[in-house]
Amino acid sequence: MPRFPGGCPLRTYRLYRLDGAGKISAAEWIEAVDDDEARLRAHESLDGASYELWEQKRLVGRIASSQD
Repeated sequence: MPRFPGGCPLRTYRLYRLDGAGKISAAEWIEAVDDDEARLRAHESLDGASYELWEQKRLVGRIASSQD
């Protein structure tokens, strides 16, 4: 497991960008210390797009587009 410079282990998350029909249009990996940090990184990365954030088989969050 990767480690943050301070020694904390990083978790690996998968961020799925969703299109207007709710289908996956893009995906990327995010590494974060915890769910809150992963959500913050997701918000920064997607500029108001809809997305789902997963850690392995666990859905961490689903955010609707600010344009919906």
